[in-house]
Amino acid sequence: MKTGKRESDCLFLGLDSSTQGLKACVVDHNLKVVYEGAVNFDAELPEFKTEGGVHRHPDGLTVTSPAIMWVAALDRLLQKMKDAKCPIGRISALSGSGQQHGSVWMKKAARRALRQLDARRALREQMEGVFSVADSPIWMDSSTSRQCAERERALGGPQAVADLTGSRAYERFTGNQIARIFQERPAAYEATDRIALVSSFVASLLVGDYVPIDASDGSGMNLMDLRRKAWDRVALDCTAPGLGARLGPIVLSHAVIGKIHGRYVEGLGFDANCLAVAFSGDNPCSLAGLRLQRAGDIAISLGTSDTVFGSLAEPRPSATEGHIFANPVDPAAYMAMVCYKNGSLTRESVRDQSAGGAWDTFNGLLDTTPAGNEGRIGFYIKEPEITPPILKTGTFRFNGAGEKVDSFPPEADVRAVLEGQFLSMRLHGAHIGLKPSSILATGGASANRSIIGVMANVFGVPVYVGEQPNSAASGAAYRALHGWKCADHGSFVPFDKALSATAPFKRAAEPDKKAHAVYSAMLERYAGLEKQVIGRQ
Repeated sequence: MKTGKRESDCLFLGLDSSTQGLKACVVDHNLKVVYEGAVNFDAELPEFKTEGGVHRHPDGLTVTSPAIMWVAALDRLLQKMKDAKCPIGRISALSGSGQQHGSVWMKKAARRALRQLDARRALREQMEGVFSVADSPIWMDSSTSRQCAERERALGGPQAVADLTGSRAYERFTGNQIARIFQERPAAYEATDRIALVSSFVASLLVGDYVPIDASDGSGMNLMDLRRKAWDRVALDCTAPGLGARLGPIVLSHAVIGKIHGRYVEGLGFDANCLAVAFSGDNPCSLAGLRLQRAGDIAISLGTSDTVFGSLAEPRPSATEGHIFANPVDPAAYMAMVCYKNGSLTRESVRDQSAGGAWDTFNGLLDTTPAGNEGRIGFYIKEPEITPPILKTGTFRFNGAGEKVDSFPPEADVRAVLEGQFLSMRLHGAHIGLKPSSILATGGASANRSIIGVMANVFGVPVYVGEQPNSAASGAAYRALHGWKCADHGSFVPFDKALSATAPFKRAAEPDKKAHAVYSAMLERYAGLEKQVIGRQ
């Protein structure tokens, strides 16, 4: 598919539909950012009454987001791009990132609405009423323990599920969310024509039709055969009847899935030949944005959820922790990831309670405490945790003698929340093959050099940060460029050859050898206390 365009004339758009907002990043062929914009769901779409972009339900386990909010956010963001005089007409390809594990449920009316999108009417107005499930389950949902147990029984146990799909059955994974809705809301399931992921749903809004799920985001569903990159019949059948038809096909992550719909050409000035490259999950797009291509190149994303991830040549699925996904930039490779619910929101909660809500105060308190925190270790479980699985929320503090205590001094809480998070990442990442020779830090908290310093000391390796902190949005833009080049060449082009520009990373922290030795000595004790916390549920 020769595009007939010179690469130097082209721009590439990446979108990131995250938990708390929708971001846009436009880059040129040298990966220089020419536009950035964002919509915050809570602040700019207050009518949806979200907190942190979500609705927490009374059972304490169910967490959803209104699907129509994502529609309204896309319209708002694209209008911002136009108002800011972003050179929209030069965008030759676009791709996107979506929070993983969120699902969007559409009736038959949705496809007609998508195909008939009108530039003269708001997207929200045109998509109202097309959802069979108005409130989309997202990654923070922990309500499907029964469905996870049923899946593991049907497929031969946790390790068998992991060997097949890349992960044991997890509560937030889409297959288990689908099973719950089928069981508890059969009429809604029956009315559903297509179940999309957040990533493929946003892509559908731009293409004006249903689009495939990409293999990398599809890995986070407990439904896909990881090695074949195809839906597994037994995994589908133990979830819900007729599921394969509702999910549609899977494509490789660099595949072109269509062109932008005429609504955006007429109303916003997009090029009618602008290609849409398969959208993927936020974690795969972050891997692309950080350009992790060698074993030992590890990234830690410090966002609403924290993740540790990197590339692998061969998968090592675990029945107890972590995930293996299809690699979003190399069809022959894989990526490994460990995910935590208790990320930035948990750090911010400790900041608010111990440092008066100010990061400068938080950092100052951190500086007054020694590495190792005089033996104090804390587990701050604001949300039910994924790694390790801790469903009972609360704060669990232990003094230097390993005794449970009710409180720490403020400066000890500040250090304990960071040390606990990074010790857990080091412990559990190593179990699935993630052993860093260096770390690329991304996400909002990566701008805090005090936090990055603790990370470097716990792992004992240098930490780099990117000039572009939103690696999911920039990674989506890089993937748009990659897909455009593959299409232009008519065959797969290696990611590192498609992106010839130098990666914009700079060294942000060096490890202190003495501090690292303290943390290495703490690791076994930390693991033992973690088992105590898990056992007290």
